[in-house]
Amino acid sequence: MLTSLLLVFTLVLSACGFGSKESSSGGDGGDGGSKDTLKINIGTEPFSLHPGLANDSVSSNVLLQTFEGLTRIGKDGKPENAMAEKIETSEDKKTYTFTIRDDAKWSNGDPVTAGDFEYAWKWALDPNNQSQYAYQLYYIKGAEEANTKGGSLDDVGVKAVDDKTLQVELVNPTPFFESLTAFYTYYPVNKKVAEANPEWYTNAGENYVSNGPFKMTKWKHGGSITVEKNDQYWDKDSVKLKKITMAMVKDAQTNLNMFKKGEIDWAGLPFESLPTEAIPSLEKDGSLNVEPIASVYVYKFNTEQKPFDNVNIRKALTYAINRQAIVEEITQAGQLPAMALVPPTMEGFKDNEKGYFKDHDVKKAKEYLEKGLKEMGLKDASELPKINLSYNTDDAHAKIAQAVQEMWKKELGVNVELDNSEWNVYIDKLHSGNYQIGRLGWLADFNDSINFLELYRDKEGGNNDTNWENPEYKKLLIDSAKETDPKKREQMLKDAEKIIMDELPIAPIYFYTNPWLQDENLKGAVLSGLGDVQFKWAYFE
Repeated sequence: MLTSLLLVFTLVLSACGFGSKESSSGGDGGDGGSKDTLKINIGTEPFSLHPGLANDSVSSNVLLQTFEGLTRIGKDGKPENAMAEKIETSEDKKTYTFTIRDDAKWSNGDPVTAGDFEYAWKWALDPNNQSQYAYQLYYIKGAEEANTKGGSLDDVGVKAVDDKTLQVELVNPTPFFESLTAFYTYYPVNKKVAEANPEWYTNAGENYVSNGPFKMTKWKHGGSITVEKNDQYWDKDSVKLKKITMAMVKDAQTNLNMFKKGEIDWAGLPFESLPTEAIPSLEKDGSLNVEPIASVYVYKFNTEQKPFDNVNIRKALTYAINRQAIVEEITQAGQLPAMALVPPTMEGFKDNEKGYFKDHDVKKAKEYLEKGLKEMGLKDASELPKINLSYNTDDAHAKIAQAVQEMWKKELGVNVELDNSEWNVYIDKLHSGNYQIGRLGWLADFNDSINFLELYRDKEGGNNDTNWENPEYKKLLIDSAKETDPKKREQMLKDAEKIIMDELPIAPIYFYTNPWLQDENLKGAVLSGLGDVQFKWAYFE
């Protein structure tokens, strides 16, 4: 693995407060034995539970429990063999040969084959399927060409040599490729089931087959999801929980109340957030857990809509934000003001604690506003086109948006209207470009800073949403993939970040932490520095 890896704060979660007798004793049937059902609240309906279509943390949190890739991120934060029992690489590090374990099975008993991986990856690359995360597969030879340039899927460098042998050819040596194969876009899909029923992933039932520690048995859309231990899973002996129930209650205070009543065993990220006003008291009584994660909260500008096609207007709004006030008075869980894109937890990017500009630099913001207005032929901010700030329904997002709205009005005289909608509606707005300014939190998908930078490489990139593209930025990222010297590659990535932080198609707000509460008897759940939780090893004492 390359040295420019994220400093992973992986820990096996230990006891914390607020456990109640109701939530920490008794099995699911109330027999007084040890508990074997975990209850969580994921807040909202997942965007999609198809590995090739999922592109959000809600979907990811479900898929992480129900599917498994060639590798899995282990308890130590490093990739370990999962569906693949053996991984071989060529001398030039561009060809990988994965041997699928003999006991790898789907939840319906079908064997997991190399062909299931080839099918899933090529399905995601097929432009007709509109996978937002297809670009995560561009490390594979011919993948980008097939997805965006009319190339043939037959020329993509992934081939099932036989049922148990998968050969993958890469464009360049990719030191973090084994981490990538643990990410959900790289999960397999049961080819036989999917070809027989293209809508296999839309409901629980016999068609929804998975290959991970748990299988989905119930899905009440907009209400709840239930997953149960998958007895076909190759490592089923490591799975102690029999069931996980996932409520969909989109309210931070209700979420906390559910936890206090013992109705759920986990409250807080990476699922539904905690109410911001409760954070100080939870921290004071010692029940709050907080860990830094590789994630950034940003506002995206739609650079094809006025006035955000003007870089100086974007700079003015970005510089005027008081991030310190947001993290101290609203989020209150140790978040770090972000004046950069890549989190400082990434190796080589520690300077991003300071960032590229001064927080709440009103003087500079006014200078840029004046420049932008002049370029647009306007006299003052009141003549700017109507501006909407959009966010998905959430207590914290609303408070941040209201604070920023007030800051822009007070410091710059810019009027902004707020627009909130439920997650599925909201994410569609972003991806379709039907917005002006929109919030988004970006969690690292794998342990490398490229994961934050490549998001904005291509105007038509699946999760870019800003419609911004810069040829020099793009070239630096492409060239960095060919650079074998870690230090030179790191500098190229820093040079790229400098470009995007100068043109600001995004306004970074803060770097995340994960604040959460958990039942005092829940052990063995693993939270990674990427901000996700695996319950494969979880159990109740």
